[in-house]
Amino acid sequence: MAYQDTSLLIDGAWGPSAAGRWLEVLNPATGDVAGKVAHAGRDDLDRALDAAAKGFEVWRRVNAFERSKVMRKAANLLRERADLIAALMTTEQGKPVAEAKGEALAGADVIDWFAEEARRAYGRVIPARAEGVYQLVVKEPVGVVAAFTPWNFPINQAVRKTSAALAAGCSVILKGPEETPASCAELIRCFVDAGVPAGVVNLVYGVPSEISEYLIPHPTIKKISFTGSTAVGKQLAALAGLHMKRVTMELGGHAPAMIFEDADVEAAARILGAAKFRNAGQVCVSPTRFLVQESVYEKFVETFVGVAKKVKVGEGTDPSTTMGPLANARRITAMEALVGDAVQKGAELQTGGKRIGNKGNFFEPTVLTNLSREMRVMNEEPFGPLALMVPFRSFDEVVTEANRLPYGLAAYSFTRSAKTANAIANAVESGMHTINHLGLALPEVPFGGIKDSGYGSEGGSEAIEAYLNTKFVTQAGL
Repeated sequence: MAYQDTSLLIDGAWGPSAAGRWLEVLNPATGDVAGKVAHAGRDDLDRALDAAAKGFEVWRRVNAFERSKVMRKAANLLRERADLIAALMTTEQGKPVAEAKGEALAGADVIDWFAEEARRAYGRVIPARAEGVYQLVVKEPVGVVAAFTPWNFPINQAVRKTSAALAAGCSVILKGPEETPASCAELIRCFVDAGVPAGVVNLVYGVPSEISEYLIPHPTIKKISFTGSTAVGKQLAALAGLHMKRVTMELGGHAPAMIFEDADVEAAARILGAAKFRNAGQVCVSPTRFLVQESVYEKFVETFVGVAKKVKVGEGTDPSTTMGPLANARRITAMEALVGDAVQKGAELQTGGKRIGNKGNFFEPTVLTNLSREMRVMNEEPFGPLALMVPFRSFDEVVTEANRLPYGLAAYSFTRSAKTANAIANAVESGMHTINHLGLALPEVPFGGIKDSGYGSEGGSEAIEAYLNTKFVTQAGL
C-alpha cells in the first residue's frame, strides 16, 4: 500500500476539511515529506459532534450480541490488512516493520477482547428488604466519547479507546496523531468496513490544543480518554473537571527496573534490553532507571552494554533493523539535551549518547552510569533510548528511589526470591509491576497508572466500566 494523504472521517464519509487545510507528514528515517493529513477546523468538529450524537442514538440501540459481531469482523479485517498497515506505520513512525505488524495484530486482539466484554457488561439484582420490591442495577453507555491518541503507537492506543467505547454502546470522535495518521486511519477503516453505522466512529486531525479545547467542554461530549504527556494530561483533566466530564488518563512514566543480587543477571539484561530499546524507547512503560544491587552491578552493566551494542539501528524497512529512528526531530533535541546535562554533571557514557548521521532521526542506544538525582534525566521522562544505571545496597534504599518521582505507571523487578518478589510488589507505587518477565499491556489485563501517571484502566475487564453509567432502578408493585 503506497503512502497516501489521510482524510477526515465524519458521519461515515472520508474527505478533506471544510477549509481545505492540510498538514505535512514526515518520514522520520529520511526527513522527507511522506504525504499530508487533513487539518480539521471548527466547522469540521461541529459536523463530527452532530454525527456522533446521531450515531450514538443508533448504536446504543444495537444489542450487545450484534455489536460484538461487528467488532469481531473489524478485528479480522485488521489481521487481513496487517502487512499493508505495517508498511504505512513504518513510513510515518519509523519502527521496524516487524514491530509495526505486531502492533496491528495486537490491535486485532484488543478488538476481540472488547467484543466479548460487550456481551458481558452485566448489571445485577440486589435483594430487597421488602416483599414485592425489585432493585436493579443497569449498565448504560455514557454517551459520545472524545478520545485523544499519541504518535508512538498509532494503532495500540486508538484501538483501546475506540474498542472500549464501541463495546459499551458509545460513539466516538477520535483525535488521531497528526505525525502518524495513516495507520490510525486504516484501523478506523476496518471498523467502518465491518459495518459500524455512520457517525458512530469519527476521525479528525488538526492542532491538538484547538481540538481538545473545543471538544472537551462541548455539551455533546460525555467522556474523555487521553494518552500523552503528564503536563498536557493535567491541563485536559482540569478542563474536563470544570465541566464534570468523566476522564481516563494514561500519562507519562519513569519506570524503575530493580535487579536484586539473586536475580539471573544475564536474563534480566536481555529481557530489559529488549524492553528498553523497543520503539526506540518511545514507550510510556519503558524501563528507564535500572536500579541494580551493588554485588551484581558491574556484571549487569557490562552485560546490558553488550545488549545495547548489538542493537541494529536503521530504517524500519530493513529486515535486519531492530531499532528505527526517533519519531521526530524534537526527540533528537531532547536526547542530546538530557545526555549533555548528565555528562556535564558527572555522568559517564558507557555506550551511545550521540545522533547517528545527519539524515533522519537516528540516535544511538545509550547507557549512562555515575548518575545523581540532580541530573535532569533522573527526574524527567526521557522517552527515548536512554538507560540509566544506578547501584543500590538495601531493599529500603531501592524502594525509596523507585518511589521518589511523582510517576507511577510501570515497574520491573528481577529476583529469584519469592519473599523479595512479594515485598517489592507491595512496596513500589505503580499501577503495573512485572516481575522476572515482560507481562504488561495484554488485552485482558489492566493497563494504567497512579500518581502523576494518570488514572483509570485501558485494559482488562476494568476498561469498559469508564464508558458505562451505573443506573439504580427500584420498583414496587401497586
